[in-house]
Amino acid sequence: MKDILGPQALTTIADAGAAATPRFDRAAFLTAASDGLDALSIMERVRHIADALHPALPTDYAAALDVIGSMAPRLTHGFQAVAVTEYVARYGLDDFDRSLDALAALTRFGTAEFAIRPFLAQDADRALATMARWTGSDDEHVRRLASEGARPRLPWATRVPALKADPTRAAPILETLKADPSLYVRKSVANHLNDIAKDRPDWLLDRLADWPNDDPLTAWIIRHALRTLIKQGEPRALALIGVGHGAAVTVRNFAVEPSTVHLGERIAINAEIVSDTTANQPLVVDYRVHYARAGGKSAAKVFKWKTFDLAGGEAVALRINQTIRDFSTRRHHPGRHNVDLIVNGQTMATSEFDLLAD
Repeated sequence: MKDILGPQALTTIADAGAAATPRFDRAAFLTAASDGLDALSIMERVRHIADALHPALPTDYAAALDVIGSMAPRLTHGFQAVAVTEYVARYGLDDFDRSLDALAALTRFGTAEFAIRPFLAQDADRALATMARWTGSDDEHVRRLASEGARPRLPWATRVPALKADPTRAAPILETLKADPSLYVRKSVANHLNDIAKDRPDWLLDRLADWPNDDPLTAWIIRHALRTLIKQGEPRALALIGVGHGAAVTVRNFAVEPSTVHLGERIAINAEIVSDTTANQPLVVDYRVHYARAGGKSAAKVFKWKTFDLAGGEAVALRINQTIRDFSTRRHHPGRHNVDLIVNGQTMATSEFDLLAD
């Protein structure tokens, strides 16, 4: 992924700067940005490019922002713009309000969610007050930045001490956006709330219980915000989406096929769920894989499977495939992998497969 900000991206940024103003030192930027680039990760490249912009831009910060504003529409990938917004984060903390205005203008070209974090770290109250005003913007990108930039556990981003101490600090922003017409914004609000669920689940459940579940836009946010707690089988979370804890069903033929695999091969998980009642039942079906670890230990991860209504007396056959491959966040080890079937928060059946050493 780091190649998104490779040599071609540097050339595009340099060309954008030169087209924006003759004051942009194209050669200086390319020399500084290319130096040591190969060894850097994607976010390290973002910071490296921002630093390389500094000697190429006017020394006056306001003038530099004018150039960056003219460069942004000429960029060809969102991550190029992310690198440009990072210049504001690294060199604009002493001009707080002007910098936040610049980030609001730049975020439509490539999200400024990472660049706003240093401003939140420096003065959370001041930054959050500005971000709260952004919730009234006509631009969905700006409204999303208000939510996404203040996420307590924003991936790839630096942690903000004030949000770590109290992950609910941005609650007024989320309250304003709880029925936003933009799916782009609603996804951010749901992800923000899901971050809070990992640290303050009771706060989240209390807050969402007061939200209007009869509004389809808000109901969408509630369902996606509760996904971590639903995977954990939290009864209050299930109740908020209209699902009881547990279900009147029988599980048949729950199995993982094949029973032995090598890394890179695929398993299929099968189950038949049979209603034990004449009433219609909303079901949330997930599965949990207990991944083998070194020393005979295991680590469990819950995966979403299907959410549906099961009519009284009916049966549904389910099947899902999963390829067993390594990720940067999950490395596989040979050994027994137990698999649980979870229906409405309760484990209803167990199977297994063995991962063989190559």
